[in-house]
Amino acid sequence: MFELLCNILLFVFLGFTYFTHVLEAKVPKSYMKNPNVLHPSVWPKAIIILLLVCIAINIYKIIKKNKGNPEFTFAAFGKNSLAFLKSKMFLGMVILIVASLILEPLGFVVTAALIMFSYGMLLGEKKWWRLAIIAVVLAILLHIAFSGLLGVNLPRGTVDFLRSFSLFLENLV
Repeated sequence: MFELLCNILLFVFLGFTYFTHVLEAKVPKSYMKNPNVLHPSVWPKAIIILLLVCIAINIYKIIKKNKGNPEFTFAAFGKNSLAFLKSKMFLGMVILIVASLILEPLGFVVTAALIMFSYGMLLGEKKWWRLAIIAVVLAILLHIAFSGLLGVNLPRGTVDFLRSFSLFLENLV
């Protein structure tokens, strides 16, 4: 039942996105002059339509597979939902939601280190000090690789000393 509800919510979200964001995307004037060029909104529309078709097929398959199954009810879903809220998968989702909220103020280095540390603890690492060192070193190396070597602008953070540290790392390469 959980899979069916997730598929239905995803279908509704993608339909909403298609009709509210993709169709209203502004097309630059340079594209409007040439009738043979694909507009920037063509690929998002095509991808969303393909996703909607695939999700509709998946919803049909889920309903067909579970027809007559006593576990495929809302009562069984309620019992399984409580177990899901206690699972490592749910805690991993919470970690990512918190990380998305702290990314802008704390910057990439701190957020990436906290994600790696949190996931390591979630997966059962006992030596927290070793995990903390590895997470910080990997986050710094990732920041240097992406910002210095590849030229990707990563969030530096709005906290002054974290922003200065990010700028220092970018200037190393």
